[in-house]
Amino acid sequence: MVVSEEDLVSKIRLTLLHKFLILLGLFVAVGTNAQVRRVVTCAESFQNSKDYVEVYDTDFVDVQPQFPGGESELIKYINKARRYPAEAYERKVQGRVLCGFIVNSDGSISHVSVLRGVEPTLNREAVRLISNMPKWEAGRVNNRAVPVYYILPIAFRR
Repeated sequence: MVVSEEDLVSKIRLTLLHKFLILLGLFVAVGTNAQVRRVVTCAESFQNSKDYVEVYDTDFVDVQPQFPGGESELIKYINKARRYPAEAYERKVQGRVLCGFIVNSDGSISHVSVLRGVEPTLNREAVRLISNMPKWEAGRVNNRAVPVYYILPIAFRR
């Protein structure tokens, strides 16, 4: 297949523009209902390319995703399942790990990442805790389950 130089330059410009918008974390309005979606950059794949997932932001869905039983059950789950890493506890390290993740349209959790960490062992524990959560009730737009980007702080206090 022969590709003209003009087509190649055009594709490169579009690719660069797309990456630029993603890296700046800009929101993009898409669809006829003008719902705002976020494009999340995920871990690199085996081919050194990034995995991009299009998800809704929590502020722009009709029904936000919810932990089974609501916020009080989420707090109970965190307090029961959280294991304070021994070395961090001994060194009196404490703080709040801010994590982002996607609640998929089937309620499963994926693409867990640390947005603002405290210390590596606490960060790993926060990721473990979120990764092992039971399925959530999915977010909804126009009564249709959609993937939603969610941010959750996990507190570690002595």
